[in-house]
Amino acid sequence: MLELQHVSYEVEEDGEKKQILKDINLTIEDGTFLVVTGPNGGGKSSLAKVIMGVNKASGGKILLDGEDITDLGITERAAKGISFAFQTPVTFKGIRVVDLLRMACGKQISIMQACDYLSQVGLCAKDYIEREVNGSLSGGELKRIEIATVLARGTKLSLFDEPEAGIDIWSFQNLIRVFETVRENVSGSVMIISHQERILSIADKIAVIEDGCVSRFGTRDEVLPKLLGTASAVNAACSKLD
Repeated sequence: MLELQHVSYEVEEDGEKKQILKDINLTIEDGTFLVVTGPNGGGKSSLAKVIMGVNKASGGKILLDGEDITDLGITERAAKGISFAFQTPVTFKGIRVVDLLRMACGKQISIMQACDYLSQVGLCAKDYIEREVNGSLSGGELKRIEIATVLARGTKLSLFDEPEAGIDIWSFQNLIRVFETVRENVSGSVMIISHQERILSIADKIAVIEDGCVSRFGTRDEVLPKLLGTASAVNAACSKLD
């Protein structure tokens, strides 16, 4: 279980401090599939990076299974069981997909075991297992390989920052199916930063981050209808202006 207690994060811009996250209180129970959404610039990606340790919290506490990890770095948090998938997956010249999966597992898994992880994300193993993780792969392929490494790690908490960013419609449809599989098969918790209704619709819980604060938090059935209603109202208002 991950707990954020009065977490804040600020940066310095032009000699002045700007608060990005303000008194965030959030609990992610074990086995929860949480989607974090909200307007651009609201602090969603900053929240994920603070949890991972990419950015250091300015105040508050972050607890993982009751242990205070607030002052731990990225590597230490990864060792404790937190994984992070960036909007743009990292490429590795000279590293094969099978090598990456073995590094994620932390042991010498067999080709068959590596192929199983690729199959779970909808990739034909024989076409990808020996491929280099480089620019020859499309954005959608890299995203799914990255998700396969998260599955291979089997961490307590898996963070995904806007996984739909930069991929085409066909790849997005496949990505949804992958996350449906992740939701069913991953024993740990999953937190996804996303605007997409299709991803929101498979969430257990939804948190809305606006102006650096958690404005709404609850089950999908509690939060999503209100979000969709707000979106419909905005669209209708825009139509009238047109």
